[in-house]
Amino acid sequence: MNANIKDKVVIITGASSGLGEATARHLGALGAKLVLGARRADRLAALVAEIEGAGGAAIAVTTDVSRREDMEALVARGVERFGRVDVLVNNAGTMPLSPLAKLKVDEWDRTIDVNIKGVLYGVAAVLPRFAAQGSGHVINVASVAGIKVFAPIGTVYSATKYAVRALTEGLRMEAPDGVRATIISPGAVASELKHHSSDADTAAAVQAFYQANEIPADSVARAIAYAIEQPANVDINEIVLRPVAQEF
Repeated sequence: MNANIKDKVVIITGASSGLGEATARHLGALGAKLVLGARRADRLAALVAEIEGAGGAAIAVTTDVSRREDMEALVARGVERFGRVDVLVNNAGTMPLSPLAKLKVDEWDRTIDVNIKGVLYGVAAVLPRFAAQGSGHVINVASVAGIKVFAPIGTVYSATKYAVRALTEGLRMEAPDGVRATIISPGAVASELKHHSSDADTAAAVQAFYQANEIPADSVARAIAYAIEQPANVDINEIVLRPVAQEF
């Protein structure tokens, strides 16, 4: 157990797989109380049962982050169950990669809806509560593709992650007293993101890239825990982590 994490109420979006699932397990083992959101209710229910079976506390809330009302409901359920919310991990994301010339505009729209609007809806849901209680922590999961443009297949994805970078820094500057803001930018980490590309050529290249480079999802979970566990007057603003083998 970690004294600065134990009993903190942590909301995690995209909790049904990958980074979100690994983070839920890790923080649950450290004594956090978890509010887990994702679209796949069955996967969430299984994860909650596992965490509770190990002595932890967690609830599952079926959530599509691209719907503002879903994010409001997710936060409200957390407050209803645990009395407060201390941390929001905006982890849900999508990564359908393809060259711009393929004109997969529907996928561009969905990427914007999840990766940008989903983050903003999360911030909107927690910020008034954090301001009222004089504390809180927003952790936004971005990508190394938000530091360097992932062309020629990830230009739109990069654009969304650059947006998350700007949003997180702006939030840090505007945050009410006692509220912290962190951006986590991983490289190739084991998750379902590598399966999101519908363009066959791109999908093959992405699979090969991840096979050569990826590190386990709990690498990011430990980084998130590090940011949370700091004393209340310390704000870890940015963590970038990559596989040692990854060049990009």
